[in-house]
Amino acid sequence: MVAFSKILSTNPSSFITPKVSGALVTAAAATIFLLWKKQLRDHEKRKKKMDALDLHISLEQDKAAKKERAAVDGVFFRRLMRILKILIPGLLSPETGYLLLVACSLIVRTYCDVWMIHNGTVIERSIISGNFKGFKDNLLEFTYAMPLISIVNNLLKYGLNMLKLRFRTQLTLHLTGKYLSGFTYYKMSNLDNRIANADQLLTQDVDKFCNCLAELYSNLSKPLLDIIIYVHKLSGAIGMQGPAMMLGYLALSGIILTRLRRPVGKMTVEEQHLEGEFRYVNSRLITNSEEVAFYQGNQREKVTIESTFGRLVEHLKDFVKFRFSMGIIDNIIAKYVATICGFYVVSRPFLSNSNPKLRNSAHDVRMEDYYRSGRMLVKMAEAIGRLVLAGREMTRLAGFTARVSELMDVLKDLNRGVYQRTLIESKRTDDDEKMGVGKKISASELTRKRGEIIEKDYLIRFEKVPLVTPNGDVLVDDMTFEVGSGMNVLVCGPNGCGKSSLFRILGELWPLFGGKVTKPNPSKLFYIPQRPYMTLGTLRDQVIYPDTKADQDRKGISDKELEEFLTQVQLSYILEREGGWNSIQDWMDVLSGGEKQRIAMARLFYHKPQFAILDECTSAVSVDVEGFMYTHCREVGISLFTVSHRKSLWKYHEYVLYMDGRGSYQFNPMDKTSIDFGS
Repeated sequence: MVAFSKILSTNPSSFITPKVSGALVTAAAATIFLLWKKQLRDHEKRKKKMDALDLHISLEQDKAAKKERAAVDGVFFRRLMRILKILIPGLLSPETGYLLLVACSLIVRTYCDVWMIHNGTVIERSIISGNFKGFKDNLLEFTYAMPLISIVNNLLKYGLNMLKLRFRTQLTLHLTGKYLSGFTYYKMSNLDNRIANADQLLTQDVDKFCNCLAELYSNLSKPLLDIIIYVHKLSGAIGMQGPAMMLGYLALSGIILTRLRRPVGKMTVEEQHLEGEFRYVNSRLITNSEEVAFYQGNQREKVTIESTFGRLVEHLKDFVKFRFSMGIIDNIIAKYVATICGFYVVSRPFLSNSNPKLRNSAHDVRMEDYYRSGRMLVKMAEAIGRLVLAGREMTRLAGFTARVSELMDVLKDLNRGVYQRTLIESKRTDDDEKMGVGKKISASELTRKRGEIIEKDYLIRFEKVPLVTPNGDVLVDDMTFEVGSGMNVLVCGPNGCGKSSLFRILGELWPLFGGKVTKPNPSKLFYIPQRPYMTLGTLRDQVIYPDTKADQDRKGISDKELEEFLTQVQLSYILEREGGWNSIQDWMDVLSGGEKQRIAMARLFYHKPQFAILDECTSAVSVDVEGFMYTHCREVGISLFTVSHRKSLWKYHEYVLYMDGRGSYQFNPMDKTSIDFGS
């Protein structure tokens, strides 16, 4: 204890010699650098291990994300300028106004800082010199200025928050417009596999990008403005050499830290990808909860979710460790070493014998000059540190920019009819080759081949049209048939024969890889699936979907006519049960399966298309309602394509389109059909 107390009582400067401190600094720097390298190696090893897991989702998208560049380079600035044209549509836009508001607030705030430094040093000089009157007057000046300074600070926060909101509004509306243009939303999920989690990109990634961009604008412009003003002020007080040294340090430290932070962009891209994956597996469980419950698959789904979350957690751990090591380096380079440089620069005029003005001045004047110059230099050093640290945010912004740019590129391609998909190879036996089963065309052929679509009312004609899936599987080599107005066609065949593919091509959901299709405008075709979609909104919205109340009024269809449609499908009681047309419910849960199918029939009567596709849409309704629907459709001139194996429906059709699932098909009048397709 005595020896320990002696050590404690020893002057630290007696054993912390320059050699010892130099060795400690060298050892600390080496440790930090090795820790930084180790984090990178551990991250790459863990990433390779995760990629090998069987439960990995969207493997091809993950590989694409690895290749995605997310660094602060020319590619980043080109992407950013492209997005900025969307965020700031013009010089007279509200976004420009908020940018100017933030810039003006930053300028006023910097001058407020300069004034506060001057006022503070004058107050301290009055205290040291015992000047009570000067102390009282300057303290009152500071009191009077407080409300103005507070207004400026909060005006800056208001401008930044509104700028974030405006940026998010512009980008979200632009991307949503592209996403919901035509069938782009369908193509992204079903035809193109570059992006697996569009909801993640359209919500969280856009929000984080806009926040990061607005904060970066403030974090870059404020330090730059501070540096310009303080360089001007300090040049007159201590000469230009001091600020020049600080600016030189800014350039050197910026180069070093930018190089060390390079992995941040890539890690940000991967973080958002894994966040989207975790969101996807949870939403997938919600969507398929009934099927999972019947299979009692909760434990299996738990493994999937925990595995996905585990990958996210491991990546976040790597990111936290990397930020920890980089934070130490950032503090040393951008704060402490910058402060040391500041002390050295501000001390030169006061410690030098070549400055007679300072050497011969009074003590309180020297103190005031030192405090004023020192605080300005400290502020300048802080500004340089913030500017250097802003590079960290810029690297993070590069990651979000890469994600948003990828979404924009995919949306642009899909709106032009260009999609990319990883084709799955399949093996064909000799028997399959002879019978044409399992035939596949290459990705280059898919890209090169295009058919022709001709719009013509009251006619559907396929001329040598191949039924090809987006994956390249050829279901039928060459299909030719013609259906005119008033002809009802029964479409049948085994599962996987191409019934759904035929209608996806007819509805222009899938691209046409050859031949010629003559058909009405898509608005004159109507599709009713086995499980009809119920939208969010009122009971009226369910019947007139996808129209709105304004569309209904424009068509001149009254609520009385809508009620008649419900009566025709034996659903009039629902108006009283649910509280009228303007009642809002969760219709997917409120309505039974049969009621949903009858709502879909009423929806068909409301729209009165030229052709309708009925895909097992009467499986949960009574025979009399089913018969009325077919009879009424014939009366109002709606021609039907029916997908069904129910023999009770044969009498309502004139033609049969039968596909055998092995590449062949027959299109014949119903009375000449001898094929047993009832099984």
